[in-house]
Order: sequence, then C-alpha cells, then structure tokens
Amino acid sequence: MISFVIALAILVAGYFTYGKFVARVFGADPARKTPVHTMGDGVDYVALPTWKIFLIQFLNIAGLGPIFGAIMGIMYGPAAFLWIVFGTIFAGAVHDYLSGMLSIRQGGASLPEIVGGQLGGKVKNVMRVFALLLMILVGAVFVYNPADLLAMLTPSSLDRLFWIIVIFCYYMAATLLPVDKLIGKLYPLFGVALLFMAVGIMVMLFVHAGSVPEIWQQFYNHKPDPEANPIFPMMFVSIACGAISGFHATQSPMMARCLSNEKYARPVFYGAMVAEGIVALIWAAAAVAFTGGYGGLQEFLGNGSPALLVDSLSRSWLGTFGGILAILGVIAAPITSGDTALRSARLIAADFMGIKQKKIAKRLAVSVPIFALCFLIMLLPYDALWRYFAWCNQVLSVFTLWAITVYLAKEAKPYIITLVPALFMTCVTVTYIFFAPEGFGALTEAIWGIGIGYEFSLGIGLATSCVMLLLFSRFLRLRNAQPALSNN
Repeated sequence: MISFVIALAILVAGYFTYGKFVARVFGADPARKTPVHTMGDGVDYVALPTWKIFLIQFLNIAGLGPIFGAIMGIMYGPAAFLWIVFGTIFAGAVHDYLSGMLSIRQGGASLPEIVGGQLGGKVKNVMRVFALLLMILVGAVFVYNPADLLAMLTPSSLDRLFWIIVIFCYYMAATLLPVDKLIGKLYPLFGVALLFMAVGIMVMLFVHAGSVPEIWQQFYNHKPDPEANPIFPMMFVSIACGAISGFHATQSPMMARCLSNEKYARPVFYGAMVAEGIVALIWAAAAVAFTGGYGGLQEFLGNGSPALLVDSLSRSWLGTFGGILAILGVIAAPITSGDTALRSARLIAADFMGIKQKKIAKRLAVSVPIFALCFLIMLLPYDALWRYFAWCNQVLSVFTLWAITVYLAKEAKPYIITLVPALFMTCVTVTYIFFAPEGFGALTEAIWGIGIGYEFSLGIGLATSCVMLLLFSRFLRLRNAQPALSNN
C-alpha cells in the first residue's frame, strides 16, 4: 500500500509541477482569443463551463481503457504501476495537452490537420484516411459490450440487436446535435459517476491495505506465457488509455472548440489525463487486491471477462449502490467514447473537405457515409476489430508526438519533452506491430510458415527509432542552416 500512496502522490504532484512546466514551455496566453470567441457557430464551437469541459474530456478519453486495460495490464507485474505513473506524467498528459493547444492555436483544427501542418501534405493525407477510419472503427467496436450488458439486464424481448440499434441511434444524435444539447448534458453526470466509483474503490483499498501489492514485491512478468507476452512492448500497448493513447488527440479538438481561455487548457487536457492515470492506478491495485494476488487475478480472468471482475469487485466493496455505479460505468463508458469518436470522424471529414457544419443538411451530408461505413464494419468479428484497434491507436500517438516535436523545434522551444516520448513510443509500436499475433509476424507465418521472433522485432523497433532520430537531426540542421544562407 505504501507504493500505491507514493504513486498516487507522484501523479498529483506531476500535474502541479511538470504540467505547469509544459504549459510554460508551450506559452499558454490568457489574453489570446480562443476559437469559440472567433468562430462560434452554436454547433461545435460552443462556450461551455470549464468544469463541464473537464468532465467531457475525461469521459471522452477514458471509456473502458483505464479500467479494463489496467486490470489486464497489471498481469505484467509491478512494472505496470511505473508505466501508469511516469507514462501519464511525461508522455500521455504532455501528448494530450500539447495536441489540444495546437488545435486551439489552429482554430480548433482536427488531428490530421495539426499533424499534416507540421509533417507535410503527404502525411496529412495519410493521417486523414487513417484517423477517419480509426474513429469509425472505435464507433463500431464500442457498440458490442454495452449492447450485450443491456440485453442481459433487460427482458429477453429486448435482445442484443435491439440495443445495438438503440445505441447506434444515440450515436447518430450525438454526432449531429450541437455539442451542448446532448453531450454537454449527459457527459458530466456519467463523468461524476465514473470518478465517484473510482474514489469509492480507492477508499476500500485502504480498508484492504494488506492485500495491495507493493511495487518492489514480485517484480516480474506474471503472464502465464511471458515469452509470448514480454513486458516490452506488450504492456505499453495493453495499458494505453491509462498512460498514453493516440485516440486522445482526436478528442481534444472537440473541447478545444469550446474552451473560453487558454489558461484552462492545463486542467482540461493535462488534468483529465492525470485523472485517467489515477483511475487506472486504482483499478490495477484493486484487481490484484480483490482477487488475492496475481495468481488469483489470472484465474478470475481465465473464467470471466474484466467486466465481471468490475461488477463483482464493486458489489463486494461498495454494496448495491456500487454495483449500480459499476454497471453504469461499464455501459456508459464505451458508449461515451463511441459517440464522440463518430463526432470526431465528422469533424475530420468536414475539415479536409472544407464543409462548414452550422447547417444540419451539411452535417448530414458528411455524417451519412460515416454511419454507413460504421455499420458495415460492425458486421466484422468483434475480436479482430479490437486486436487491430490496439496498435492502430498507438500508431496515432507516434504521429502526434513527432508532429508536436517538430512544432516545438520550429518555435525554438525545448522539444526534448516530446522527442523522448516520440522515440520511445516509436520503438514500442513498431516492435509490437512486428511481434504481436495481430501484427506482421502472423502474416509472414501464414504465408511462409515463419514468424518474426522477438529479438528481430525489437531490433526493427530500435532501428526505426534511430532512423527517426537521424531524420529529425537532419531537419534541425537544415532549419539552422536557413538563417545563415539568408544572411549570405
């Protein structure tokens, strides 16, 4: 329990220290007008109270990631606690804050426009397609789990298909209506419920303090097959939303269009990510404590899903009310990520097509093809969709970190704050893509009968990071040479 308290304190301190440093590096300007003041349209650019924006941003980025990801990721051992804490402070929160600020400075631009503005037109076009498809994929993936749970809790006449249709209709409404009409009213309630549940679980952790694992105990990989699931890179992709997730940067522009002052960006973007890290830390510790250790957790997960663990833990520790909150969170969290994913898809498509979104007819013109494609993707197997979402999500974070690094270099600001995370996540993601079962290794094994081994995959990841560092160094040399050439 000592290490849990220390980790919690470091996360909170990180917001007030490193978060403030990052905001100073970027140069947040309270006197500068934000897009909601210059581009207000009553649909996407709508001024909202800061507390409400924080809760919406928190729920947008959280979903089930900091709960399910932490529960499954803690099986990699105490290293998961370290990744949640330091990944959140030095990577995830920096990634979320700076992508949000860049969106504010570019009129609420969506992620592909932000990345393309720094890495070039070709990358912009790739990112437009990649981000758009990923948002549609998220919308499709986050229909199944809540539909299954609702079907279990309601009469048999209200089956899975019925709830899929209901949820999808809600998605369409949340995508098309002004941000303050549906999202602005529902999200704060769900956000408070999710935070309240996490605080309740944290209080019970102190009651069960003797069962909470210490970071310095059993410091090894507790996965049943550690060779097939090495900590690097598998843990860093499994625990994404609780440390760093590329999906977050697609959500930040929505709130960047509603923020009334740049001084509130740190509590909204950096703060929401720290809150998510705290939630992940709580659930990682609670999962081990509730099941009696790593062995008990593995046995529980082998006989059921993380959703069953969340339900059992909440009912046992928090009673009937806790069980209700748990079910509400497990149902609402994926829905509130799926709907904003489709809303982000609309904004991404509208941005690159240059279609203003004030009129409902234009919103429909952009959204109908997105809805149709999302419905087609929903016909694919859920397991396959989820596996590929994991690494596609981290690919997005890599592009975002490199774009921010280039921006900081152009502005002569300390780009080291994103260069290190960019190099690290490049190595993580590339290694994962080549090594993981859903990566290139499975493809080569299916074609030639030979998979890609761990050492070779790691070598490719390291080599890719080195190449990216060399390319960035070349960019710096060329940029530094330009003033000298102009003086001559």
